[in-house]
Amino acid sequence: MNEVDYVALTIVLVLFAFVTVVGFVAARWRRAASLASLDEWGLGGRGFGTFVTWFLLGGDLYTAYTFVAVPAAMYATGAVSGFFAVPYTIIVYPIIFVFMPRLWSVSHRHGYVTPADFVEGRFASRGLGLAVALTGIVATMPYIALQLVGIQAVLEVMGIGGAENIILRDLPLFVAFAVLAAYTYSSGLRAPALIAFVKDFLIYLVIIVAIIYIAVEIGFGTIFDAAEQKMTATNPNTGAPTGSFIPPPSQYLAYASLALGSAMALFMYPHSITAVLSSSSRNVIRRNAAILPAYSLVLGLLALIGFAAIAAGTQPIGLDGKPNAQLVVPQFFEDSFPSWFAGIAFAAIAIGALVPAAIMSIAAANLFTRNIYRAYFEREASPAREAAISKVVSLVVKLGALAFVLTLDRQNAINFQLLGGIWILQTFPALVFGLFTRWFHRYALLAGWAVGMLYGTISAYQQSSPITRHFGRSLDEVPFIGDLGYIALTAFVLNLLVATVLTYAFRAAKVPEGTDATSPSDYHADAGDPRIKPIPELTDDAKAATT
Repeated sequence: MNEVDYVALTIVLVLFAFVTVVGFVAARWRRAASLASLDEWGLGGRGFGTFVTWFLLGGDLYTAYTFVAVPAAMYATGAVSGFFAVPYTIIVYPIIFVFMPRLWSVSHRHGYVTPADFVEGRFASRGLGLAVALTGIVATMPYIALQLVGIQAVLEVMGIGGAENIILRDLPLFVAFAVLAAYTYSSGLRAPALIAFVKDFLIYLVIIVAIIYIAVEIGFGTIFDAAEQKMTATNPNTGAPTGSFIPPPSQYLAYASLALGSAMALFMYPHSITAVLSSSSRNVIRRNAAILPAYSLVLGLLALIGFAAIAAGTQPIGLDGKPNAQLVVPQFFEDSFPSWFAGIAFAAIAIGALVPAAIMSIAAANLFTRNIYRAYFEREASPAREAAISKVVSLVVKLGALAFVLTLDRQNAINFQLLGGIWILQTFPALVFGLFTRWFHRYALLAGWAVGMLYGTISAYQQSSPITRHFGRSLDEVPFIGDLGYIALTAFVLNLLVATVLTYAFRAAKVPEGTDATSPSDYHADAGDPRIKPIPELTDDAKAATT
């Protein structure tokens, strides 16, 4: 068993206790007369300004697993599997600048809480709304579980994860998610919004210090030389290069399609949309699309830690005695910095898990409540009833994610998250294209979604890797091209082709298209517009605290 680093552990516990207090205090922050509605509990009153939204989106999108996985991929196999995350987080913001304000407007105009609400109203199809809701839920569950993987990596390096007693080994995870469940239940989206301030401050601090250390103590030239030497060396098990320092021409399509497909998928996730719909106006979204690329700079610097670990000789060895690249970031900080600063880095990763996990569980709960429970079991559910159901479901979602990690190994969690990215992109046609046109037939969109889901799942299932027989990677040969490409993007193209062809067919057969619940002007409504559906009034104290 590894020796426990008590100094680092103390720092982590102190900071964790601090954010726990912040999480419960959040129930009184920007307090409304009542939290008994999804507008208040699930969307924070739909009133977050530019500053709060920036931290909330940053805390939501740049997760603990991002902190762990991007440098780990750079350390293990290089640029194609690791650095593509940087261009995709650059590409994504012009995309959301175009379509997210329209989603904000129509959602605020009609009181939509979830993307499935909009799809159902736009295409008059509960079936299509259910497909979007189920996809969002199943794609989000492994994403929540991966936040636990980030915490597990920290615990393992600190020496806690090696306890022989299974209860002692997993107790920190139970405590962390019990606290997370408690303050999410009481405070709703306000809790992760406040904690995101702490999380982002810690991550910026840790990255800045790490980059200064790398520049002074190691040198950027040294880290790139070491990375190139490792990636170009032959792997004795495969007879091929270990990785790709610079992607060769044969991997250009893989790199580009991973970046583009991931960018298109990121804001299809319900937690991303939940954070956007909590903002106070269309202009808040546009301003955030302009300033969120600051996180992309941080992500690029974070990725370099993977190369720095190669130069520093970091050896991320798991408790089973085998190399585990997922441990490279916490191990690098443990080896290279004093225990007190390593504790701050560990706390940044752990707190970085709590913020997105909270938002994800709220988003999944809202989908279940609005688009499954209300749509099929209690059509006249009151706002208070919806909020009560969502609170309970958010607890179930967290417990499911916890059980997922405790009963399956980490690789399965990673594989299912990769599969979730393939699935969630198949909602793009109904959601994004639906914001601009109703040309696609509702049944054609549903058929396209089904074909894309089926192709993506089967294709991903057939991919193997040295450590798993199925779901080993998210790349496969692109039909008619032959080069490797992102399975999600190939499935999306197939989805779109099916939807297009069947739209012509259903139109020719005069299959009913249903009645659009929205109007063209709904997509331009802004804060203060009398057509915006009202939400409960804030108290005077909350109004004074509005950012």
